[in-house]
Amino acid sequence: MTPFPARPDRRAVMAGGAALIAAPLPARAADPRAYEDQLDLSFSRSGAPALAGMIVGRSGASWIGVRGVRRLGVADAVTRDDRWHLGSNTKAMTAALWARAVQAGKARWDMRVAEVFTDLTLHERLATATMDDLMRHRAGLLDAPLMEQGWLRTSRTDTRSMAEQRAAVAAQLLAAAPPGRPGSFAYANVNYIIAGAALERIHGRPWEAQMATDLFAPLGITTGGFGAPVDPAPWGHRAANGVSAPVAPGPLADNPAALGPAGTAHMTLADYARFIAVFLDAGKGWLTQASLARLATPPEGPPPAYAYGWGTMRAPWAGRDRGVGPLLTHDGSNTFWYLSAAVAPERGLAIVTASNDAERGAEATGDLMTRLIRAATT
Repeated sequence: MTPFPARPDRRAVMAGGAALIAAPLPARAADPRAYEDQLDLSFSRSGAPALAGMIVGRSGASWIGVRGVRRLGVADAVTRDDRWHLGSNTKAMTAALWARAVQAGKARWDMRVAEVFTDLTLHERLATATMDDLMRHRAGLLDAPLMEQGWLRTSRTDTRSMAEQRAAVAAQLLAAAPPGRPGSFAYANVNYIIAGAALERIHGRPWEAQMATDLFAPLGITTGGFGAPVDPAPWGHRAANGVSAPVAPGPLADNPAALGPAGTAHMTLADYARFIAVFLDAGKGWLTQASLARLATPPEGPPPAYAYGWGTMRAPWAGRDRGVGPLLTHDGSNTFWYLSAAVAPERGLAIVTASNDAERGAEATGDLMTRLIRAATT
């Protein structure tokens, strides 16, 4: 549940992202050995159990590299076919499901939250809040009220369905005065828990089922799942007294399942590339151009420029007409894993880095991201 932006070297990564946008396209694709060399350098200095990198083009992954072991203490090397936890990069998928609901005429971007949860009495300060506000983290909601009540602990033993649990979160938070200031940016996972609950109201199906049938299946994602991936797969790691230790897959190896729409998806990097490629190749017939534009558009106003599951930046485009192109970025962590993505739609290029150690992986994925951006744009 790492906030965005999370990594201390985010400025360096964003500076590299500007290069990803603005640099002229190479005459030919970079030699994969250059990416392998950069991965070697980042991994050697990281101390992380495992580190992975990926280059994505319009047709999907063009290079995937991995180093290290699935978990400390076991000589079980990671592979290119292993599944990785996406953390908060799941949010962009939930937002894409909302886009699909808009395309189907079942929802609107500016739909008021009160129109979805017609049986709830919303606090007066949330009476005009829209789904836009939720997914762009500007409704004034914060995680603290829920977390201070021990939700992370009690939800793991809650026997109600996921839809019932998310509906309860929505009812509780929407009835109370928002602790933040509506209209101002405040990153909160609860926004996407409620967005998931809204999708469940609209479709009458659990968010997990919608992900499987409306996102995984049409995009050809066969390894998608939720929570910490089970063996054979890397294990997440958590630091205790300065020492990283592997955490076996299970309820204690991830955030509560009810938090799913905000950050519990996992899959192989190649399958994640199938989702990323949607933003590089005109929607792949799955999202319309109007949906793609909306998902990449933050609200007007003060920074940060956060759209729908993506942080955004714009820089001069080194193209024929010197237009403006977006860079979409996001980090994800459940405190056991770390994954970072940088997507330049107009270039048809994206870079993803991942680690199975949140503490060491945060720095390692940032270092590798910068190195891969340089290798891809020179």
